[in-house]
Amino acid sequence: MILYNLFLVIYTFLIRLASLWNEKARLWVEGRKDFKTNITRACSSKNGPIIWMHCASLGEFEQGRELLERIKLTYPSHRILLTFFSPSGFEPKKKYAQADMIFYLPLDGKKNAKFLIDTIKPKLVIFVKYDSWYYYLSALKSRNIPTLLISAKFTRNLSLFGFFGGFLRNMLEYYTHIFVQDEASLELLKEYDVHAPISITGDTRFDRVIDIANRPFSHPAIEQFCTNNQILVAGSTWEKDEEMLEHLQQHIPGLKFIIAPHEVSTNKIARLQKQFPSSQLLSTIEVEGISSKTNVLIIDSIGLLSKLYRYGTLCYVGGGFKKTGIHNILEASVYGKIVFFGRYYDFSNEAEELIKIGAAYSIYNPELFTNTVRLILSDKSALEKKNNLAETYTEDNKGATEKIMRYLEENRLLINSTN
Repeated sequence: MILYNLFLVIYTFLIRLASLWNEKARLWVEGRKDFKTNITRACSSKNGPIIWMHCASLGEFEQGRELLERIKLTYPSHRILLTFFSPSGFEPKKKYAQADMIFYLPLDGKKNAKFLIDTIKPKLVIFVKYDSWYYYLSALKSRNIPTLLISAKFTRNLSLFGFFGGFLRNMLEYYTHIFVQDEASLELLKEYDVHAPISITGDTRFDRVIDIANRPFSHPAIEQFCTNNQILVAGSTWEKDEEMLEHLQQHIPGLKFIIAPHEVSTNKIARLQKQFPSSQLLSTIEVEGISSKTNVLIIDSIGLLSKLYRYGTLCYVGGGFKKTGIHNILEASVYGKIVFFGRYYDFSNEAEELIKIGAAYSIYNPELFTNTVRLILSDKSALEKKNNLAETYTEDNKGATEKIMRYLEENRLLINSTN
């Protein structure tokens, strides 16, 4: 506990220091100002039992979103409190309509945990994937408030199983139930004597991407750009990813590109325009139309990516040249698309499985990327077969949300809730 409390103090000091020059750190600090007043006011403004879902960032939100929306539909009299730890989740989703209240999670601590739980009095708490906090979990446990961890995935390289992992693993015992993605996670927790009830339900992201793919979507400007062309849709790209795409464009000139970078800052977009001289911005095309010389479309807004992969002949998902790993490749495979990504995908079970069935490729250098794309595009029959494998894989793995909903109903966790 001494080390954990010291960590909290040091973390607070460092992030406040970083906020003097770092935008995300500044948002982290400013977003927590007056949190007691704001949360108290929000909780007292309406009636209805509260369900609290916590997500570390945007990726975890997308994992929990389908469950959140199913709960909201099934229990409309309940209020949804959604918290984020990181600005990367809070800022793009702070106006998310399906949640009644959206806040930054106050930093863990005995006083903050007591205040928050005493104020919101949640009937159910859901943590998504990771981001467990000792004081919050222990306070919830002491009050016998049902607390679930969903879509969890555990691997040996997590700090949870390192030299000082005992304290972190003990936190898992505070959960009422843990829903893991796969058998390997279950076996690892058993090996380390985690005694909380555990079920294998799969990954709720499958349900989310299937829901998105089934919703009608049309964008005339993008569809005009794509007409009768082979398209590579590249999403959540970083600088190294874009170097790979640049090489590919130079060596397969007949292939058109839609690039949705991970960040859409002015500087980032300007650099991409310089890197791809034959490009246009989506915002420009919507006003001025498409130039006949344009073969790269740069998406300079957020919120479209999960819908854009449907336009691809092939897809590329960024992040694989950073050790934190690739972004969500299910957003592409759900449309029945072959997916490319970089070398780091250790935290992605679906990447490993899609590679095994031949519906995904991890590429290490520009030459390998270009040669593989050229080979795939040269055989339409093989391309169609691989695309079908990707779509079938996604469809076969749906259902995690339904399993968790069934657990809530069978255990009557929300049936008899009152204010």
